[in-house]
Amino acid sequence: MQFENSGPADASETARSVGSLDGMAVLTASEMRDAEARAIAAGTPGAVLMERAGAAVIAALFEHWPQFSSGGRACVLCGPGGNGGDGYAVARQLAMRGWTVRLHALAPARHADAAGQARLWSEMGAIEEWERAGESVEGADLVVDALFGIGLTRPLGPEFDRVLAAGAQRVLAIDLPSGLCSDSGRVIGERCFDADLTVSFHTPKRGHILAEGPARCGALFIRSIGLPEEGGSVRLTRSPERLGKGAGHKYGHGHALALSGGVGRGGAARMAARAALRIGAGLVTLACPPAALQENAARLDAIMLRSLRDAEALKQLLEDRLNALLLGPGLGTGPREGELVAQALAAGRSTVLDADALTLVAGDAALQDALHEGCLLTPHDGEFARLVPDIADRMSGPVASGPAYSRLDAAREAAGRLGCTVLLKGPDTVIAAPDGRAVINAAIHGRAATWLATAGAGDVLAGMAAGLMARGRDGFAAGQEAAWLHVEAARRFGPGLIAEDLPEMLPAVMREMGL
Repeated sequence: MQFENSGPADASETARSVGSLDGMAVLTASEMRDAEARAIAAGTPGAVLMERAGAAVIAALFEHWPQFSSGGRACVLCGPGGNGGDGYAVARQLAMRGWTVRLHALAPARHADAAGQARLWSEMGAIEEWERAGESVEGADLVVDALFGIGLTRPLGPEFDRVLAAGAQRVLAIDLPSGLCSDSGRVIGERCFDADLTVSFHTPKRGHILAEGPARCGALFIRSIGLPEEGGSVRLTRSPERLGKGAGHKYGHGHALALSGGVGRGGAARMAARAALRIGAGLVTLACPPAALQENAARLDAIMLRSLRDAEALKQLLEDRLNALLLGPGLGTGPREGELVAQALAAGRSTVLDADALTLVAGDAALQDALHEGCLLTPHDGEFARLVPDIADRMSGPVASGPAYSRLDAAREAAGRLGCTVLLKGPDTVIAAPDGRAVINAAIHGRAATWLATAGAGDVLAGMAAGLMARGRDGFAAGQEAAWLHVEAARRFGPGLIAEDLPEMLPAVMREMGL
């Protein structure tokens, strides 16, 4: 999904653009309604907010499709609530710019400010019956979806079939494509609009960035309409700060230990270990079965090697100054590896569990009980389903009503249950702490990184997190920073990326960011 936040700077002229998205709140529908209510209570009339919203949509429309600045044919579909009120405002402003506008109302406006906008539109054009909306869609250059926005909690009915089948050339959704759950990004029921451009206000909503939201929303513009500073309990990740090394020696920046599998299975752990070193850990050691020492020695220089025969050997190794552990990439899932995971958890150190280690934890209740607050779990969807199958099941299947259960809800619940930080990987990566804190690292604002869909990318992410934990970050902070830098490294490399490239991109990324 493309994300834009540019636009006019003067709210009195139209709607202001939002600032940097780093750390921005990602609101629920309820939180957004609360922000609007606070603005109205502070003296900004709802009608003024609708006028600003309409102006913001027009500005975004012409910015995204400059060819429309000279006019066109629009079909505006209005619902009965506030979103419909925004649609009436857009219709009026398009008509004043010379557009040919046909407007269809699903139902009469029930929202007081929307009813006022409907009256203003009626002085310029007709409010046509819904039954002919499909015909208007077919003849339009642009369809404006102002039906439900963030307020939808029920499935779209068959009355939308004709409109959805009409084959709109371009669809602009106000706030959110109708049919999409604002809090989860999941489709409610079986029908949903697909937008080419979505214009929303104040901050991103969770439905814009989770699940199907990015694909359904198309290009996303966020515009300010003068609401009070955003609240919200969940935010987007922000670029890291203070990753540079000050005075001191290597031990002052931590020592990370990565455990590797046997002969022929060391590649994933080597990439993870290199990522830990590149992110700034003072020392990194890779421990492997004795038979794999020669193979790993041929591929590693700055990363130290230790022989690791069994859990007793790991116990002895942990007597050294090792303050972060990484288990999972290429580790294996046999009894020996289960004992290694148990020994690592018993040590109580900062620990990243990924890949095979997650499989072992998922199949062993004792290992789950041994998880502690210093652990960071980094599952993809399949691993997450093995860890907490009942929670994962709630993220799948049809949605009968909203707000629907989301990936954010799932990661938070899993973190609370397991008592450690969970980083649920995906284009909409969620990092959740056991105390309920959560952030989303989303592929928005031009930060999509489709080239990360390559073998080993997740191993590198785990290594980056382990390196940051060696440097003193807790799991929640390390997960956020690693996820952000992981995407940035992939974006800087671009097409042709393979996992081995990611650690080598980190120095340039951090240098350019002044870290």
